[in-house]
Amino acid sequence: MMKKILFILVIGMGLLSLAACGSGTGAGSDSDTGSASGDTITGVIWQWVSVVNQDTNDTTAVPDPAKYTIEFNEDGTFTGKADCNQIAGTYSTENGFSITLGPSTLAFCGEASLDTTYLDLLSNIAAGGPDGTGGLALETAGGQQRMLFIQG
Repeated sequence: MMKKILFILVIGMGLLSLAACGSGTGAGSDSDTGSASGDTITGVIWQWVSVVNQDTNDTTAVPDPAKYTIEFNEDGTFTGKADCNQIAGTYSTENGFSITLGPSTLAFCGEASLDTTYLDLLSNIAAGGPDGTGGLALETAGGQQRMLFIQG
């Protein structure tokens, strides 16, 4: 009889713990993960779709956005892809927005690849955040180039 009571107590405690984890207020809830309905960018795989040169108003569309991604983590790190290469680094939203590229693979992705353009733009980001329509906009210093991202 004592074993049954102990078993019921252990199961009950486990269920209470699970209920607390799934309450929507802890890590992993939509409010913390950055689904683009909120004002945070974390927990979303962003796909680069275009860059606008503000001086000339020229827009360059990215032919295959799924090859150029970035995912910001709550701890200030990010991971992503630059065509055939994996990228990682850190970012900060203090005093604007900055990205510091860290380790990445260095494979040649082909003449048509935008990998070096993508990495150059990311390393010069000075401002950015949610664009108000569910996307992400990142701008280089002085607003020269504006990178636009959608949720992947």
